[in-house]
Amino acid sequence: MSVVLVINSGSSSLKYQLIEAEGGTTLATGLIERIGDANGGHAKHRDETTDAAAGTWEADVEVPDHSAAFDVMLDAFAGTGPSLEVNAPVAVGHRVVQGGARFFEPTVITDLVKINIDELAPLAPLHNPANLEGIEAAQRAFPDVPHVAVFDTAFHQTMPPAAYTYAIDRAVAAKHRVRRYGFHGTSHRYVSRAAAEYLGRPIEELRMIVLHLGNGASACAVSGGRSVETSMGMTPLEGLVMGTRSGDIDPAVLPYLQHRAGFDANGIDDLLNKRSGILGLGGHRDMRDLVAASQDGDDAATLALEVYTHRIRSYVGAYAAQLGRVDAIVFTAGVGENAALVREWSLGGLEGFGVEVDVEANRERGSGARRISTDASRVAVLVVPTNEELEIARQTLEVVEA
Repeated sequence: MSVVLVINSGSSSLKYQLIEAEGGTTLATGLIERIGDANGGHAKHRDETTDAAAGTWEADVEVPDHSAAFDVMLDAFAGTGPSLEVNAPVAVGHRVVQGGARFFEPTVITDLVKINIDELAPLAPLHNPANLEGIEAAQRAFPDVPHVAVFDTAFHQTMPPAAYTYAIDRAVAAKHRVRRYGFHGTSHRYVSRAAAEYLGRPIEELRMIVLHLGNGASACAVSGGRSVETSMGMTPLEGLVMGTRSGDIDPAVLPYLQHRAGFDANGIDDLLNKRSGILGLGGHRDMRDLVAASQDGDDAATLALEVYTHRIRSYVGAYAAQLGRVDAIVFTAGVGENAALVREWSLGGLEGFGVEVDVEANRERGSGARRISTDASRVAVLVVPTNEELEIARQTLEVVEA
């Protein structure tokens, strides 16, 4: 079997999956939380090869650092399964958030690659340092197999300069690496290919808009399997309205809040990243709670939904213009896959552009890829579950087998 261990290392968490990459089968999943917490951490592990209750393990654990988290993970495999001796990984694939303009494909991790990931940390201060800690801990735990970095930003390196360039002084932009990088690239890549497979058409001939809607949200225009435009920018703050992030905002609001409301840089950062989005507008960061509140007559929640879907519709129109033709609009991630009302409101009124959502099909729940547009719709509207871990596993395997 071509087994890959996929690692997603956060500042205080370690998510992992053991995946048979060629067949797409998940063998095990796990999450270790509160790494470095003085009060201790918590771990969950699931052997996906069995339905027995013995295949699940959960406990409070001591995890002072990422190396300790890997020890917990290895103990979970040994005690609960599946066996890492029987299912020995041929490689370890790591999610790395920011690859800047240096990395445009999955890359075998060397000392030089780690130096580059560290140098790019100012562009993703909450992510790259944690990703690097996970890499170093994983290399100690699995020293005899290749480790591969799969960058969230890599898929968007095909954007043309007109799409990734900001209209500021170019010397300042070049010195400080200010440009659009985009994120969720692994998801956009996986979903666009899965959508093409569902439609039974070569991805090279398709133009589509992928809407990754979760607590973080981004839109991507994909032409022939290549990203040509995306909504997130130099950071994951730009673009669509999100759970706690504002998305697009007049940049002059920032100095205005500094001068008139006494905000400093940290205060503005906290406001736009943690106290805005649907939380700031409607009082709920979870879309399920927001929809429920709106349906109960909460006007603030309803306005938050209207702003959220209005922004999506604006991006759909803009990307249709950039693509020149749209063959498919694809919803994915937690909100995109499950919030029928969001999908309905986001594409409502676009019948004149060839987009017709089948209301009943949209409301039906399903676990796989499905079409929610009418037979008369010129544009296929799809719901396609994302699987970033499988995409990381497949890209990792491609690198080590090349």
